[in-house]
Amino acid sequence: MEKAKISAGEAEDIFDRIDTTTNLAEAVAEAELVIENVPEVMEIKHDVFRQLDAACQDGTILATNTSAKSISEIASVTSRPDKVIGMHFFNPVPKMKLIEINRGMDTSDRTYQVAEEVARRMGKEPICVNESPGFVVTRLNAVLANEAFKMVMEGVATPSDIDKACRLGLNYPMGPFELIDLVGLDTRLHIMKELHQVLGEAYRPSPLLVKYVNAGRIGKKAGKGIYDYK
Repeated sequence: MEKAKISAGEAEDIFDRIDTTTNLAEAVAEAELVIENVPEVMEIKHDVFRQLDAACQDGTILATNTSAKSISEIASVTSRPDKVIGMHFFNPVPKMKLIEINRGMDTSDRTYQVAEEVARRMGKEPICVNESPGFVVTRLNAVLANEAFKMVMEGVATPSDIDKACRLGLNYPMGPFELIDLVGLDTRLHIMKELHQVLGEAYRPSPLLVKYVNAGRIGKKAGKGIYDYK
């Protein structure tokens, strides 16, 4: 609305369709599809999926927005592994058309079809990804971000110039440092550690990334990451 892309009336209609609550059971009681978006820590996801499994109707599909975690492992704590699937959105979500739909070992064809249809109704373009650490985009992005940190450490260019190079030279909507500030450096570090463990040295987290996280500079949500937002 502020950018004059929709009217005030359209914005009001959107808000009227959104309900908020701090009661998870109340939120999902009548839902046919739930999309989880909690931090990339398996213990937290398991806790949420146990609660969802108990609170949702038997036919409800449970989707996770994880960018790297195992769908099968997330599904293992539920009584409905055939109805658990990954729907990985990309930042900035309003602009990015892609959704990676990630199947677990037991995900049914019906569950996949529903997730794909929902993605298309959202105006997104889905792709099907077999279960693999980092899926497609996160795996590629991790290497790019690590190389960007390496170039900063070597004095090749500043973060802002590297971001500009990716926006104007590669036609990315935002550069790797802008993206990592938006996602959260702590979240990216969690992902990098997991990819390093499974996929090897190419995914070892940059020492500079670790330094930023240890200093509490974890991105926009903290007011300071690669860039200062205060």
